[in-house]
Amino acid sequence: QVHLAESGGGSVQAGGSLTLSCTGSEDVVSNYSMGWFRQAPGPEREAVATMEMDGTTTYRDSVKGRFTISKDVAKNTLYLQMNNLKPEDTAMYYCAAEHTLTIPPRYWGQGTQVTVSS
Repeated sequence: QVHLAESGGGSVQAGGSLTLSCTGSEDVVSNYSMGWFRQAPGPEREAVATMEMDGTTTYRDSVKGRFTISKDVAKNTLYLQMNNLKPEDTAMYYCAAEHTLTIPPRYWGQGTQVTVSS
């Protein structure tokens, strides 16, 4: 059973930066494709940035150029560097893992809240 835990959320003003971290069990960063997802009140959970096992990354259009997904295999940790944050980035952010993110992930963390004020 894969366990994931996010950290690094918080409250910032628009234009600020945050770095989210996701640590996991079972050498998850080495053995799974991983991604960051977010959910604001009401809308469905949406993919923000993903990284497949081969290193291929994808970003939703609204975060391109502002967010960067990366991983540290030695620390078994996935990161999301978020710059130039906007109020519309406010959401609960989750990391997830699956053998490929072309299918819905099975493994999810509990989430970390990001709040951006204008």
